[in-house]
Amino acid sequence: MFSHIMVGANDIAASKAFYDATLGAIGVGPGHTDELGRVFYMTPTGIFAITPPINGEPACGANGGTVGFAMASAEQADAWHAAGVANGGTTCEDPPGVREGGHGKLYLAYLRDPAGNKLCALHRM
Repeated sequence: MFSHIMVGANDIAASKAFYDATLGAIGVGPGHTDELGRVFYMTPTGIFAITPPINGEPACGANGGTVGFAMASAEQADAWHAAGVANGGTTCEDPPGVREGGHGKLYLAYLRDPAGNKLCALHRM
């Protein structure tokens, strides 16, 4: 459904270190910086990118927005979460764990990146 997801960042170096670690924990290589200072993470299924806002205003997390990353296992979600906390991210929502609801059992782990964007690691059990 998606070709790419791009989020804003005020400190590209801090955000790149965060995403290199969290995405590296799930097998994605380091991001590549282009001539405009944007950082791209390329995968066979899509692109994730960080950018300084093009309007010159400060980046901010979307109120009510969450970017979810698919995980192969609960252990991979935990590794993603640990890498994020160790690299400038902050835990948000409930601690990583199983949630049950209308979509069945899910293992979820939430973080905010250095720019305040809300992220989720999701493993469908």
